[in-house]
Amino acid sequence: MKVVIIGAGEVGYHIASRIAYEQKEVVVIDNNEDALRRVTESIDVQVIKGSGSSPSVLKEAGIEDANILLAVTDSDQINIVACLFSDYISPKTMKLVRLRDQDFISYKEALQTYSPHIHTIINPDFEAVRAIERFMSVPGAVDVGDFADGRIQLIGFRLEMGSPLLGARLMDMPRMEDGGNLLIAAVIRQEKLIIPRGKDVLAEGDLVYIVCETRYLTQTLDFLRVDTTPVRRVMLIGGGRVGYKMALALEKQSIQTKLIEKNPRICQKLAEKLDRVMVLQGDGTDQNLLIEENVQNMDMVITLTGDEETNILSSLLAKRMGARSNITRISKFSYFPLVEAIGIDHIISPRLSAVNTILQHIREGNVLSAISIKGEQAEVLEAIVSHDSDVAGKPLQKIPFPKGALVVGVVRKDDTFIPTGRTVIHADDRIIIFAIREVIAKIEKIMTVQLKYY
Repeated sequence: MKVVIIGAGEVGYHIASRIAYEQKEVVVIDNNEDALRRVTESIDVQVIKGSGSSPSVLKEAGIEDANILLAVTDSDQINIVACLFSDYISPKTMKLVRLRDQDFISYKEALQTYSPHIHTIINPDFEAVRAIERFMSVPGAVDVGDFADGRIQLIGFRLEMGSPLLGARLMDMPRMEDGGNLLIAAVIRQEKLIIPRGKDVLAEGDLVYIVCETRYLTQTLDFLRVDTTPVRRVMLIGGGRVGYKMALALEKQSIQTKLIEKNPRICQKLAEKLDRVMVLQGDGTDQNLLIEENVQNMDMVITLTGDEETNILSSLLAKRMGARSNITRISKFSYFPLVEAIGIDHIISPRLSAVNTILQHIREGNVLSAISIKGEQAEVLEAIVSHDSDVAGKPLQKIPFPKGALVVGVVRKDDTFIPTGRTVIHADDRIIIFAIREVIAKIEKIMTVQLKYY
């Protein structure tokens, strides 16, 4: 597979890193020499200096032989023109374009009419709002994701004193009274991701990822003593594109919301557009303002300004002053490992949301959902079991999956369930596999069918 990426910024760089790891041919186009130098110093890919909107540069990159074009610069105009020219030169190439300006997004149908081979238009702001809503659905969780059309949930939570899992071996893990199954998919201990085995013992401070059927989610979280108190009061700090979209989403859910924005002109526009959100002009790092607006009574404070230092400071202040939880917008991927240590509950990144969404589309097969675990350490794969596969007709405990891989869900026609070692895999089953990246090639050999990636 050959992929041409236009844009060597944060999104382009991380997409190139992920797919180059999988031995795909990658060409990165950008006008910025420093951005290209960063790519060449870290990733084994071809780079071309030039504008991705130039037909001659696209031809130099080999667009005619490319399976996929990703237009992910910070300029919507360049991304659109690149797709239009690419569609003329190479109609067979799948095009994915990142757009942020609502004016362009409003006319996406017209764009796809003029360029019919644009496969997907990705709006990072919309993806970020979806990620925030997932966090709000389980406030006590660190990560939240869903598979199989939402029928299977992946929840990451910190193991604390009093948890029924503390000190338990996985093979002796207590069962829930209602019969719902849960499965430990991964454990992160001291920044290391582990796919656990039956003899592994869970310890205080572990970040534990469990998989459960959505119909048992409430009972599961109660059993694990994960906070499920509904979010009823929210403070938003930052009224830019993401802040405005988030405020609209909260209005629809009838959640009591206050929005603090520093720019008086933006405040005026927000006040005109929002009906039930209280818009306040001020600085989200102003402790007096936070006190006046009763930040200590907020279930969640969400900081979404364009300045990540401001977001971090506002989140920390709010939490210190009594807010129950926080979600912090951070753009620099290099900050991610640091934030948990200083007291940030959740990170939201429109760029990372765009990366995850794009990766879903460029992987082979049908993609339903995805979640990143510890950056790039783990992946979730979905495979359709063929009739002639060696896997069909065998119980999971008899299938030699490598260490670092675990089957966490099975979809069989209309039935979805969490498997055990005795579960027999049938032909045409869709199985969901949680795996560290290093063992994916081995899983492919075991399955002897083409895997479909999340």
